Amino acid sequence: MKRYIQSAMTLLAALAAGAALFGAATGSAAERYITLASTTSTQNSGLLDYLLPLFAKESGIEVRVVAVGTGQAMKLGERGDADVLLVHDTQAELEFVRQGYASERREVMHNDFIIVGPKSDPAGVAGMSDSAAALRKIAGIRAAFVSRADDSGTHRMELRLWKKAGVAAQAASGTWYKETGSGMGATLTTAAGLAAYTLTDRGTWAAFGHRGSLVMLVQGDPPLFNPYGVLPVNPKRHPHIKAAEAMRFVDWLTGAAGQQAIAEFKISGEQLFFPDAKVAAR
Repeated sequence: MKRYIQSAMTLLAALAAGAALFGAATGSAAERYITLASTTSTQNSGLLDYLLPLFAKESGIEVRVVAVGTGQAMKLGERGDADVLLVHDTQAELEFVRQGYASERREVMHNDFIIVGPKSDPAGVAGMSDSAAALRKIAGIRAAFVSRADDSGTHRMELRLWKKAGVAAQAASGTWYKETGSGMGATLTTAAGLAAYTLTDRGTWAAFGHRGSLVMLVQGDPPLFNPYGVLPVNPKRHPHIKAAEAMRFVDWLTGAAGQQAIAEFKISGEQLFFPDAKVAAR
């Protein structure tokens, strides 16, 4: 009997050890993910929903997205709350690398910004290609303009354009200049409800389904060019981040497969993002 009990206990211990090993193995597999802090434009346009399953299928690594403005994404990176960033403010990105928060910056793609507004176009900016001049006309008649006001790449671009136009738009906050503190989709919804002008990236505009009276009015101005960079968070700053998995994502996104996928992403037959990575140079 004693021998039987000992044998049974040995078997149970072996089963328990096997279960623990199996749980550890499956747990490790389940934890093969990285956190990507990116912009609402890449999320709202549907680009990430298209790209990330392709990467996951090839690598076995899930990408969990936190979609915020560029400024907020960088704060997540500074704190080590993300493994990699995909954002669009080149000067801020280069400074982020210089300060040691990211190990490098790689070019990924570009699209462009446009100014949209009510079909009635009270400021008469339709067809203009000088975005600063268009904003000057909007401010000149105090036509309603909706700003994201969220420290995103789009908001930073808008502020640069107002400065170029010589207009202190933020001083008019609460009057004709409306600040939402929200992402691009919510800001477009507000603009549609108010029949107001706003600045948006072309990708989110193409995917936006509740335009109301809004139409595209101003496009094609070189300052509206909108490049995106990918920045792996520096493991020397934050040793806990998943540096190897993050670099695999960076390599895929800027490699042949990722660049081709970016080029193939379209809405209603229109290409919205254009690959920029120098694949052959690496």
